[in-house]
Amino acid sequence: MPTLHKDITRTANLHEHAEGTGALRTQIPVYTDFLPPCNNACPAGENIQAWLGLAQEGRYHDAWQKLVEENPLPAVHGRVCYHPCEDHCNRTHVDTTVSIHAIERFLGDKALDDGWKVQFELNKTGKKVLVIGGGPSGISAAYHLRRAGHDVEIREAGPILGGMMHFGIPPYRLPRNVLDAEIQRIVDMGITVTLNHKVSDVLAEKEAGGFDAVFIAIGAHLSKKIDIPAREAGKILDAITFLKDTEAGQAPKLGRKVAIYGGGNTAMDAARVAKRLGYEPLIIYRRDREHMPAHSFEADEALAEGVKINWLRTIKEMDETSITVEVMEVNEHGKPVGTGQFETLEADALILALGQETDTGFLKNVAGIEFDNDGQVTVGPDMMTGARGIFAGGDMVPSERTVTVAVGHGKKAARFINGFLTGNPYIKGEKHPVVGFERLHIWYQTVAPKQEQSQAAEMERVQDFREVLGGLTEKEARYEAQRCLSCGNCFECDGCYGACPEDAVIKLGKGNRYQYDLTKCTGCAVCYEQCPCHAIEMEPDPSFVNQG
Repeated sequence: MPTLHKDITRTANLHEHAEGTGALRTQIPVYTDFLPPCNNACPAGENIQAWLGLAQEGRYHDAWQKLVEENPLPAVHGRVCYHPCEDHCNRTHVDTTVSIHAIERFLGDKALDDGWKVQFELNKTGKKVLVIGGGPSGISAAYHLRRAGHDVEIREAGPILGGMMHFGIPPYRLPRNVLDAEIQRIVDMGITVTLNHKVSDVLAEKEAGGFDAVFIAIGAHLSKKIDIPAREAGKILDAITFLKDTEAGQAPKLGRKVAIYGGGNTAMDAARVAKRLGYEPLIIYRRDREHMPAHSFEADEALAEGVKINWLRTIKEMDETSITVEVMEVNEHGKPVGTGQFETLEADALILALGQETDTGFLKNVAGIEFDNDGQVTVGPDMMTGARGIFAGGDMVPSERTVTVAVGHGKKAARFINGFLTGNPYIKGEKHPVVGFERLHIWYQTVAPKQEQSQAAEMERVQDFREVLGGLTEKEARYEAQRCLSCGNCFECDGCYGACPEDAVIKLGKGNRYQYDLTKCTGCAVCYEQCPCHAIEMEPDPSFVNQG
């Protein structure tokens, strides 16, 4: 039976059996909490509804502090996260989803502008943790371990912290001053950083440094290769190298027309970067748009900027000035198959964007560490590898490869590492049930479309690496936060207080919610029906059950 129908039936039954008072009351209302779908969908484990509630009141500093309890990089995430929280937002059934990422960005930017620092009490434990890799997962782990009181050192093979946030995400999506400032705030919490240091022997460095635990998060920086006949005749490079060289100010010279082979987000970024460098980019992808791994809006933005995309094409061979492709079609199983038809496309160079792999060879000799068929490190539910005291996360373990997932891994690993070091194992609490839209009882006017972020004009933004999306103003961000329906959790709207015919609802003061005077309550369920966010449940009256 659908949940909505069950709720309607349940309410009807309440009315049928709850007429009268005293001994005739069979059920009583109980204030309860459910899990908002946005919170449930966040890979970083943010308490989104909590910081949105504070932002609604204009308490931005408090909202930011609540946010960074879980995620140390809000200004970054407000720009690069693919916001699955919004994909699950209940408000989409009313008008449009709450623009959670834009509010997160507003809070993150305000913190940088106003110089806010993370508030925490440093209770030193005397334990030392080595973090190998300074990308999003390593930075997140270091941050949460430091908050827990441990001494932390990050050892990074590259010249700068940030990992693929620096070298894989172009500045038009993530301005470097924003990324650098958020990372520096974390380092300033007392984290030691060693750059240009590639770890080749984990156990030796663990012992030499007197570290009590190790977290490895080296990311996936190796591009997957593919054999293309006569490839020596044409100029071919991988997307990661292309993006890294461009970031370093050493963009390669590629001719006039550049083909990008792949259909993921990296392919879209490589094409858009090529456009900004003055090339004519063409994406070649063997599937159709419906089956591409890139997010749809990434393709939309690329097309808007003049990038051409050839769907259902696969490369067969290449020479100095052209690429031969076979036309594909998608079969009934969603797989691309060749048609035997061929086309010739002009291209002076080819950028391969076929995915990344992790260089985990240096872990092969560590007893206990195991790998899956793709060479990724196997970890348990506690993020520990098969070697005691050595944990791993981010792109080097089986998972979705996004900044937000990586940050979530770092936090999760830090909690288990802290438990490992303190002898007090971390036990994840049970989640409250997720509340869907069908369980809400919205009785007030709610249609209020979201605030859209401004965008730089397509033909202007391709002239340089300026940021494409603008931020929200304070007024817009507060308005947007106020669109949150507070699904599953009381926000003190007074709906129950005003609706109760027996004056059985007692207000406890702002922030303390309500309680019931059960000497007056008849169990009529009007409060339940008037609670817009479903923070009230009707449960059996214990006194009635005992009498029965």
